[in-house]
Amino acid sequence: MTMPRRLLITGGAGFIGSNFVRKLLGTTDRVEVIVLDNLSYAGNLRNLDGLETDDRFNFVQGDIADEHAVEPLAARVDAIVNFAAESHVDRSIEAPDAFIRTDVYGTFVLLEAARRHGHQRYLQVSTDEVYGDVAAGSSVETDAVRPRSPYAASKASGDLLVMAYHTTYGVPTVISRASNNFGPFQYPEKVIPLFVTNAIDDEDLPLYGDGQQVRDWLFVEDHCEALMLLLERGAPGEIYNVGGGNELTNIELTRAILARLGKPLSLIRRVADRPGHDRRYSLNCSKIADLGWRPAHEFAAALDETIDWYVHHENWWRPLKSGEFADYYRRQYAERLAGGVGLE
Repeated sequence: MTMPRRLLITGGAGFIGSNFVRKLLGTTDRVEVIVLDNLSYAGNLRNLDGLETDDRFNFVQGDIADEHAVEPLAARVDAIVNFAAESHVDRSIEAPDAFIRTDVYGTFVLLEAARRHGHQRYLQVSTDEVYGDVAAGSSVETDAVRPRSPYAASKASGDLLVMAYHTTYGVPTVISRASNNFGPFQYPEKVIPLFVTNAIDDEDLPLYGDGQQVRDWLFVEDHCEALMLLLERGAPGEIYNVGGGNELTNIELTRAILARLGKPLSLIRRVADRPGHDRRYSLNCSKIADLGWRPAHEFAAALDETIDWYVHHENWWRPLKSGEFADYYRRQYAERLAGGVGLE
C-alpha cells in the first residue's frame, strides 16, 4: 500500500501528534494534512508554529467525540491517524470520566466516520500500558490486555473497538502500542519534562515510591518513523508494538537527568506511590522489526537532545507551568512533597 495522500490527524497539536505532523510534512510533498484538536490543556497551537503557511496543512479546532465536527473532515480524507487521547495516568485516577469520553467514545466516532467513507487506513496510536504490569519477559501483540488504571482501561477499550470494526465491518485498521515517549513539546506533567524543568528551577523532583518502577523509553522521532511505516506497510487488522529498547528504573532516569543538568541528587524527594502503580512494562518489537523498523537514536544522546530543548525553550514551557498545570501540580504533589523524604 502507498502512503495515504489526505490524512486527518486527530490530537495533532499534542506532543506526539505535532511531532508526527512535522515529520510527515517534512518527509514527503505528496500529502495533505488536516489536524483536528480540541486544544485541551495538553494541546498547544505553538507546537505547530510555522506550519500555518504550508498549503498542505489545515488546522481545525474540535472534539473527536463530536460527530458533527468529525464528519465533514472525514469526508475530505483517505485515512485517519488517531493521536487524540486523555493520556496521563494520574489525571485518570482523579477524573476518569474524561478518559472514557475521549478514548472510548471518541474512538467510536472516528471509526464510524472511517467506515462510512471507506477510508484507506485507520491508524490507532495506543500504549504499552494496556498490557498491564509485566513482571518478567516482554509483551507480544497477542497477549491479553490487563489494564490496571482508568487511562489504560480506556485505551484498551478503544483498541478493542478498533479490532471489532476491522472484523465486523472490514475497516482497514492498524493499532500501534508504544512504550513511554520523550522529546520536544511534551507537556510538563510527564516525568521527563517535569523533572527537567523542576531541576532547572532547583525545585524538588517528586519520585513515586522507591523509584524502582521500570519503563522502556522511546524517542518521539523514532516513534514517528514507525508510524509512517505502519501507514504504508502495516497489515490491516494487526497490532504492532513500538518500543525503544531502553528499560530503566525511574530512579536511574531521574539520576541521569540531574547529572546532565549538573544538579544535586538532593533534589529527589520520595513521595507516596501512585495507586495501582504498574511495576514494569516491556515490549517485544520483533513484529515491526520484520517490516524494517528499528529505533535510530541512542538513548543517552536522545535524552541529551531533549534536555537541551527544554533548556533552550523556556518561553514554551514556563507559560504552561504557570497556568492550568500549576493548579494540577498543587493538587497532585503539594501534600505528597510536604511529607516526602530525600532519597540521597
